[in-house]
Amino acid sequence: MSTKLPIPIRFDVPHGWRAAPPDEAGAPGAAFVAIHPPSDAGFTANITVDGEYRPDTATLPEIADESVALMGESVTSLTVTDRRETGSADAPGLTQTLTFSVVAGRHSHELVQSQVYFSMLDVDDPHRRVVIRLVLTSTASQHPALLDDFRDLVRTVRPGEAVTP
Repeated sequence: MSTKLPIPIRFDVPHGWRAAPPDEAGAPGAAFVAIHPPSDAGFTANITVDGEYRPDTATLPEIADESVALMGESVTSLTVTDRRETGSADAPGLTQTLTFSVVAGRHSHELVQSQVYFSMLDVDDPHRRVVIRLVLTSTASQHPALLDDFRDLVRTVRPGEAVTP
């Protein structure tokens, strides 16, 4: 079952991507999924958006570590190839790139995932922190061609009335 983001955001989906129901796209915990056909060796590149209230004091690097640990339970050969803190004290962010292998059916896929984390305060209650995560997952061969699309989407994220499909 797809989830709702704790705060409304808007973003622009790049040309060539299309929204897909999270449950049907295999991302039931996501609030939004976009896919980029055609598939590469049976894997379809996707962008997912999710988020949650984080009342704890965990830093974005610690939250990213949690994500890596959780992912490590279901994939093989997981490596964090890059991690950078971005933004400012008022609008902190973090990016990280992961490489890993998954087996789907009889095929093994070498995948790359670019993750972006934003920390935002709830405008209705500034004492409540929300962390939004945007993720591009693609095959290693697709990743260089699709990374600019993902960056374009990330640049358009803003508070808003609803997720832009």
